[in-house]
Amino acid sequence: MPKIDVRPSVANDLDRILAIEPHYTTQFTWQIELQKDEEGMFSVFFRQNRLPRSIRVEYPRNKARLMEEWSRCDGILVGIIDDEIVGYIVLSLQKVPQTSWVTDLVVHRRIRRQGVGGVLLLAAQDWSRSKGASRMTLEMQSKNYPAVQMARKFGFDFCGFQDLYYSNQDLALFFCRSI
Repeated sequence: MPKIDVRPSVANDLDRILAIEPHYTTQFTWQIELQKDEEGMFSVFFRQNRLPRSIRVEYPRNKARLMEEWSRCDGILVGIIDDEIVGYIVLSLQKVPQTSWVTDLVVHRRIRRQGVGGVLLLAAQDWSRSKGASRMTLEMQSKNYPAVQMARKFGFDFCGFQDLYYSNQDLALFFCRSI
């Protein structure tokens, strides 16, 4: 794994961050199934489905929306290898219950699966603790199988979902853990 430096972003980083393509490919998706029993109780199940072929999944936020949301976030950390920004993580602090919320975690396509996302996630946990957070929540599209796998690898537990969450009407999954 290459040496990855992580630091808070500065204004001059914006163009380089936006140049990182956030789309991804996957062969899996999580499908939601809602069942109602005779007593009117609902059960929600998620099933991992293998797709017949890999699909390219576009990021659920366009660049204008990203910039708008970033103007309201509490922090953006960037991962750097040899003076090149290769990834970023966007964080917002929620006062109750002292939770840090990760809305975006993107790594340059050519170096995915080399540990950059994990280094950014660990740095974000340290940053969040330093700001008084005791929990961290990750949000991701239900199609983002690589992100689901990473969340599970780092000890995050599934904690909820919201249908029609993104502007493209995609389902969001939420994973959280104490930090």
